[in-house]
Amino acid sequence: MWIVYALLAAFFAAVVAILAKIGIEGVNSNLAVAIRTVVVLAMAWIIVFATGKHSEIAAITQKSWIFLVLSGLATGLSWLFFYKALQIGDVSKVVPIDKLSIVITMLLAFVILGEPASAKTIIGAIFITIGTLVLILAK
Repeated sequence: MWIVYALLAAFFAAVVAILAKIGIEGVNSNLAVAIRTVVVLAMAWIIVFATGKHSEIAAITQKSWIFLVLSGLATGLSWLFFYKALQIGDVSKVVPIDKLSIVITMLLAFVILGEPASAKTIIGAIFITIGTLVLILAK
C-alpha cells in the first residue's frame, strides 16, 4: 500500500508546483507560502479530528516532539525557498533541482540513520543526479 501512497504523493507534488507557479504570479513568495501553510494546517487538523486521532497527542514523547518540530521548521524553509525559486525560475528547471532532495535524503539516510547503501541505490542516485544536470543545463 505504501507504493500507492508514494505515487499519490508524487502526483500531488507535481500538481503543487504547477498550481503554485500559476498562483504566485504577482504575489510575494513568502505570503504565498503563508497562505499555503494555513490551508495545509487546516486540512491536517480536520483529518486528525475527523479520524479521532487527536486523543493521541498526550502520548507523543519529548523526542518525537523535538524531531517533529525540527521537521516542521525544515518543511517551512523548504517551502519558502521552493516558492521563491518558482517565482523567479521556470518550473521545468526548479522542480528537478528540488527533487535532488531524493539524492540528499538517501545520503542522509546512509549517514544518519545507518541505512545500507547498496550498489542499486548508489547507481540510482547517480542517475538521478545526471538526469537533473541534463534537465537544468539543456537549453
